Amino acid sequence: MFPRKAELPFNSDTKMMATQHDSSDGSIVFIKGAPEAVLDLCGFVYHDGNIEPFDDLTRTETQEAAKKMADASLRLLAVGFVANAFIDGPKGFAPFSKQVTLLGLIGELDPPRDEVAASVRDCQTAGIRPVMVTGDHKATGLAIARSLGISKDGDLAVDGSELEKMSDQELSEKLDRISVFARVHPAQKLRIVQAYQTKGEVVAMTGDGVNDAPALARANVGVAMGITGTEVAKEAAKIVITDDNFATIVTAISEGRLVYQNIKKLILFLFVTSIDEVVVLFLALIFGYPPPLAAVQILWINLVTEGTLTVNLIMEPPEGDEMRRSPISVNEPLLDRALLMRMPLMVVASVISTFGWFVYRTSTGAPPALVQTETFTVLAVCQWFNVLNCRSATRSAFSWDLFKNPWLIGGLVLGNLLHFAVIYWPPLSNFFHTVPIDAEHFFEIGLIASLVLWVEELRKFINRKLKHKRRIQNESAMGI
Repeated sequence: MFPRKAELPFNSDTKMMATQHDSSDGSIVFIKGAPEAVLDLCGFVYHDGNIEPFDDLTRTETQEAAKKMADASLRLLAVGFVANAFIDGPKGFAPFSKQVTLLGLIGELDPPRDEVAASVRDCQTAGIRPVMVTGDHKATGLAIARSLGISKDGDLAVDGSELEKMSDQELSEKLDRISVFARVHPAQKLRIVQAYQTKGEVVAMTGDGVNDAPALARANVGVAMGITGTEVAKEAAKIVITDDNFATIVTAISEGRLVYQNIKKLILFLFVTSIDEVVVLFLALIFGYPPPLAAVQILWINLVTEGTLTVNLIMEPPEGDEMRRSPISVNEPLLDRALLMRMPLMVVASVISTFGWFVYRTSTGAPPALVQTETFTVLAVCQWFNVLNCRSATRSAFSWDLFKNPWLIGGLVLGNLLHFAVIYWPPLSNFFHTVPIDAEHFFEIGLIASLVLWVEELRKFINRKLKHKRRIQNESAMGI
């Protein structure tokens, strides 16, 4: 009906766009954009079929109406026109100053997905602070942030013009209280990311537009939207979410924490099961005993006994409290204090069981080949118990459902079958210098090797009691 002849595309700096059309009365330019930007251009208002001056009273009433709509979580647009006007690209919106006739305000309801509020709570429980950076009006952003739990009492909302006036020092001081940034341009998004990083925070930034690319690239973790995101945003980001769902990001965080804690479990297992072998051999050398293990038996322990368990341990399912743990510092080593405290207990228990059995059986005058075979078996059984220890730093091996990880069950069963084969099947026993063990000693070996399990169970029990005591003290201090 009104053919488009020219256009001023939307710009994040002007926060407006304009189109020129031909009509029966001549050329007309329609302008739409952020209310505060469009109202600055308005000199008239269309009211009851008439064009009237846009005086201070009308301006105030319009601004109040816009605030009420924004407080109701509506995304706002102001729409106006200029009759007998033309778009001159290089001049931008300057020729329309005080020439625009305001037609009205449009409020669009774009509610967040139902799962977003729950995901925000999960983030906060996990020690992650969500902050909204929006192109909407400040009041709209604040209303949505409050409905989602992002903004709390006493939090601040800052728009682009206010942010522009802040010094870096002032921004740094207020950063912990600002939960909403509204109407910000690309350079300001980048500045926000840098401000958090200056305070030592790890920043994840989500975005979908070309204007988000600098901030996505600068963030520690840039997350682009796969459906609505531009190719520029996807190239700048480190992660692309294919369903554009915030809940997916939270799920990814939980999975990342699971992978990290499983890697630490594996490191603990490998270190313990390697150190105890070395210590057993070293003690035998110091005290003048014959070798407690043959070289091929050590090879079997490293390749077969450990090999049937290591990959399986990596596949441990979630313990259920991943999103209730504090974030991990970027400077935290994989071998942290908690692992270094657990390691000596598990190593010492394994060494006492293995070397103690070796010394005891040697003192009884048992044949050297049998002593070696039994020592070899004690060490293998210690490792089977240790993999159960490593599944959780706090939960008892008896309360943590073993059947949640069928791969580990399969690894334990396979390890046992292979160990029986290496002892009782002549082709393997001849090669690995083993001899059959009678059933009575097998049960004794299992009992002796279980020391590594009971020592770790005691540590976990004490750890749980101390945590419970500290929690009660903290609740009492807060008057809960």
